[in-house]
Amino acid sequence: MKKIVSILMLFIGVLSFAQNPPKEMKTVFPTKALEDKVFDLEDNSITIGKVIENNKGKIIVLDLWASWCGDCVKNMPELKTLHEKNPDVAFVYLSMDKTNEAWKKGIEKYDIKGQHYLLGNNWKGDFGTGIDLNWIPRYLVLDQKGKIADYYSVKADDPKVQATIDKLRKK
Repeated sequence: MKKIVSILMLFIGVLSFAQNPPKEMKTVFPTKALEDKVFDLEDNSITIGKVIENNKGKIIVLDLWASWCGDCVKNMPELKTLHEKNPDVAFVYLSMDKTNEAWKKGIEKYDIKGQHYLLGNNWKGDFGTGIDLNWIPRYLVLDQKGKIADYYSVKADDPKVQATIDKLRKK
């Protein structure tokens, strides 16, 4: 009986933590978060700030994902649909995979089009803590100046994601 109660308590604890949006929705990234480094497909190091800067002038969808993440994989069809509906939007994928090999295999296996960077399993790094990362997949929509327009979505087909993109196009 104690085991059942313990498992039930653990399950309730996980559910209360998972997918809870942060209390404070940010519109700008903390400076330290932008200084976190990621790696491109050629294993070159670049800061997240530079990745965003390289896409200035475009609406950006940042997707934090991992090849081992069941919810990420489950969202792939909706994400591809979002990408097809918005060919003018820069889709930037920040992988939380633990290894370079798993990350690259995931991109190939799921045929993910866009810009790819490996953040690594760095939930508590400056970027992860800077955006209150508590769940993946996690989608952020950035405006043409690199400011955060949609801070927290965990589904690619969340109507808020497309609505934010549409609103930014009118600016």
